[in-house]
Amino acid sequence: MALDLRQLRYLVAVGEEGHVTRAAERLGIQQPPLSQQIKAMEAQLGFQLFRRKPRGVELTESGRVLFEEARAIMLRLAQAERDARRVARGEQGQLRVGVAPTAPFHPLVPGVLRAFREAWPAVTVTLDECLSRQAVQGLREARLDAAFLRAEPPAEPGLAVDRLLDEPMVAAVPAAHPLAVAVAPRPLRDFAAESFIAFARVEGPGMFDATLAACLKAGFTPRLGQEAPRITSTLSLVAAGLGVALVPASLRRVQMDGVAYCELAPCDRPSVPLCLATRREPGSPILRNFATLVRRAGRAPEEAATSEDSRGSAAPVGE
Repeated sequence: MALDLRQLRYLVAVGEEGHVTRAAERLGIQQPPLSQQIKAMEAQLGFQLFRRKPRGVELTESGRVLFEEARAIMLRLAQAERDARRVARGEQGQLRVGVAPTAPFHPLVPGVLRAFREAWPAVTVTLDECLSRQAVQGLREARLDAAFLRAEPPAEPGLAVDRLLDEPMVAAVPAAHPLAVAVAPRPLRDFAAESFIAFARVEGPGMFDATLAACLKAGFTPRLGQEAPRITSTLSLVAAGLGVALVPASLRRVQMDGVAYCELAPCDRPSVPLCLATRREPGSPILRNFATLVRRAGRAPEEAATSEDSRGSAAPVGE
């Protein structure tokens, strides 16, 4: 019969103290029962663990082999208990976050990711760039824990969605376009004759739907040009002079040769949401910590969310 953890704890205590009485004090038991336990272990194993000395005990050669392994087991068990407690508190583990292609350009998203990493450095955060439909599917299949979306998905029992903010949109136009140098905001109807590049019309319809609704409200049906699967390809098509695109205002941080940004008049300026979606079922403590942090940031004053940081230094265009 194998030794149990209690016996291993007794062995380690006596081996480290080299004295049964001191080991008993350390363990919070009486000396005679501990001596009896050591003798019972030796009888169970069939060999002597300790040599008795006038002023204590010392490990035998075979006893030392078992002592070293027992101490390693106790250390691993203690570490496992600490790790389990950290996971239970949301301090250790993994968080998988889906991110819409345009979301990282808004200061809220990198801000909360940075704050989360600083608060819980032992949590591994993995980011997966994906469009809205891909992100929702990832949440349904538990491949993602949370996702930043640029569209509020239809309500469904398994998902919880928080609308964090609504970000105004601007027109991305070719640098040679007459309105590229416009100082005053322009009415959206000024772009009625342009081709509009459709960004991720099917897989991530948030920006497309916002563009279509705004144009119809302004009194015209947009003439659709090419469809682009990514925001970088959308801006590349704009730079090539193949059309214009309405994009979140934070995209002004992306400085690309051949692209300029034109403010739209407040009366018909569209906006696009930034949402956090999570599975509605009880999530891990890590996810609860993250969602709480994001929701708190989303409740910050709007001027902080659309601060001058969104107009700041140029950011490199990602893939």
